[in-house]
Amino acid sequence: MIARNANIDLNLLTALDALLEEESVTAAADRLGLSGPAMSRALGRIRRTVGDPVLVRAGRRMVPTPRALEIRAEVRGLVEAAHRLLAPATPADPARLARVFTVSAHDLFVSAVGPRLVALAAEEAPQVVLRFLGESHVDVPVLRDGVADLELGIIDSREPEIRTEHLFDDRGVAVVRAGHPLTTVRLTARRYADAPHINFTRRGRLTGPIDAALAELGLRRKVIATVPTFAASLLMVRDSDAVGLANEVTAASTVRGLGLRTLPIPFDLPPMEVAMAWHPRQDADPGHRWLRGLVRRVVMAAVSAESARERP
Repeated sequence: MIARNANIDLNLLTALDALLEEESVTAAADRLGLSGPAMSRALGRIRRTVGDPVLVRAGRRMVPTPRALEIRAEVRGLVEAAHRLLAPATPADPARLARVFTVSAHDLFVSAVGPRLVALAAEEAPQVVLRFLGESHVDVPVLRDGVADLELGIIDSREPEIRTEHLFDDRGVAVVRAGHPLTTVRLTARRYADAPHINFTRRGRLTGPIDAALAELGLRRKVIATVPTFAASLLMVRDSDAVGLANEVTAASTVRGLGLRTLPIPFDLPPMEVAMAWHPRQDADPGHRWLRGLVRRVVMAAVSAESARERP
């Protein structure tokens, strides 16, 4: 069918729709912003294509032929469908949105903002399901491959085409149990390094930015275990004298909930850039725009609330 009609100019549909609606070459030309001769030429091409006069003169006016009357509604429908198809996407109506959105995030971020995200999504878009996907121990292009709709957290592996929106800068803090010996003394870099440490890392690494910073000071810490989740690291810290690491803002509510204490790291560390990322194919998708807006609102509200707690 496509090959047989390959020479048909689909622009003629718009001209035909205007002619059938106005029943006048002049009025149809005005409607489409064309000159009279240009519309007359379009009518000639329509007649040759359809094999029918389409409009014929009856006194001072033009009237549609039976064939024109037969196809008028269908032509109008096709033109309207084309306009809907090519028009910019309208904002999503969350109340009518029925989708499953997959969000790739470390459990630290799921525990920090997941409850509020789910609650607000249920309130605004009751038919939406949020599916949180844990990070893999190896780098996988989950956005490019369509495995996830959105990635949230510290995004350290980025394909060049991926869209990224910076949300805020977090910083690392030491986490210890209540009553830990380090809570009664001034924490120095040496005291920090001499303590036993629990690492949480999805890749199972024994070293990271902290170790690089300590090495510049001529120090080396003792890592006694690495775990793949933030929750596991906090539980180990709670029940031992080990020192853990957490994001000051993102992890604050979880740390408080477990009765743990945080201590400032006594040396400089690079900031932790918290962001969300998505594939450009979803840039203009109304539903995905709503999701990004939801994440943005929840994350920034959490940051503001934590900042307010820190103020005296």
